[in-house]
Amino acid sequence: MNFALILLILVAVTGVAWVADKLVFQPARRRAAEAALAQFDQQQLALTMPGGASDGIDRARAKVRDDKLRQPWWLEYSASFFPVILAVFVLRSFVVEPFKIPSGSMIPTLLVGDFILVNKYEYGIRLPVINKKILDIGEPKRGDVMVFRYPKDESMDYIKRVIGVPGDIVAYQNKRLTINGQSVPAAALPDYFDEEHIAYFKQFEEEVGGVKHHILNDPNVPPFIVGADDFPFRENCSYNSQGVICKVPAGHYFMMGDNRDNSADSRYWGFVPDKNIVGRAFFIWMNFSDLKRLGAFH
Repeated sequence: MNFALILLILVAVTGVAWVADKLVFQPARRRAAEAALAQFDQQQLALTMPGGASDGIDRARAKVRDDKLRQPWWLEYSASFFPVILAVFVLRSFVVEPFKIPSGSMIPTLLVGDFILVNKYEYGIRLPVINKKILDIGEPKRGDVMVFRYPKDESMDYIKRVIGVPGDIVAYQNKRLTINGQSVPAAALPDYFDEEHIAYFKQFEEEVGGVKHHILNDPNVPPFIVGADDFPFRENCSYNSQGVICKVPAGHYFMMGDNRDNSADSRYWGFVPDKNIVGRAFFIWMNFSDLKRLGAFH
């Protein structure tokens, strides 16, 4: 379901109703109310005796006016919701968008069920629905956690960490990361217990682009890549028994999950083009299974 498209349609429909009400229906109701009040006043002038009570007449006059000014139900529901829907559409399209983490590919940084916020403008202003960039503000940096449209099915949103930017040579050999010939620092940490798999995994603190974060490795999974797809610029990648080495093409990014042996990422399905970028993930605002999971992450 393309929620952005649904919101756009709702904005268009309610916006047309709101404009039509302001320019056409509301003036017509006012004219009808004025005519009804004039007729009411003429009738009361002819019927009311001198010294008669005025409170009842005033209430009747107000009711005549209100009846004529009242919006029909279909216009009340459509036009009145327009400002709210427009605000949600603008906020979600250009400022911040909520997402829910559906899988464990970013453990231990992000857990299944985390509700996160994604900055929509840091990498440039994009038109909603078509996702076309209209204003450059910044570019993804190594170490960023980024949401993007899955290149093989753009109806799906994925979240991974930016490992390689255009022009980088990324090597993942024997489960150790090298970028442009420089080994990425990785310090061993206590093993991580994964409650979903009921197993312990090797944990390291890695530093990519100056961003320190934790990653997991499963010692039972071999280092070589099994089942890599045929993807654009696959010729930029070399697969061997130790893993993969790729040169990131212009306008693309190499993405990896922090749960390295349980993540389908650029090692398997290729590079993420700039046009698929959604935004930078930066904040956990809720996890119903763990209410303490609240705050920024790297």
